[in-house]
Amino acid sequence: QVRLVESGGGLVQPGGSLTLSCVASTNIRSFGALAWYRQAPGKERELVAYSISTGQTNVADSVKGRFSISRDGAKNTMNLQMSNLEPADTAVYYCNTRPPVRHLWGQGTQVTVSS
Repeated sequence: QVRLVESGGGLVQPGGSLTLSCVASTNIRSFGALAWYRQAPGKERELVAYSISTGQTNVADSVKGRFSISRDGAKNTMNLQMSNLEPADTAVYYCNTRPPVRHLWGQGTQVTVSS
């Protein structure tokens, strides 16, 4: 069964940076569109950024200019580079397809932005 596993979260101070990774158990090129989502406490899960196999990428307005998304086909990995982090970015981050597929939701990786 295909799996996506997130890693790279942690505790970081405001203004800091983190890079999250999503490793696929199969050839990542087989996914037409992959995305990062996040869910903050008490809030709905939201789309953060997505990457299409053609190379097109997009990020949410709330993180534009601070986050970027990329794929590494050789490592079957999708990354989310996050910089200038804000407390509002605190959430559990997940990767999945876009639109998401239920059985691909993993445990996510916690990002906490706090001084």
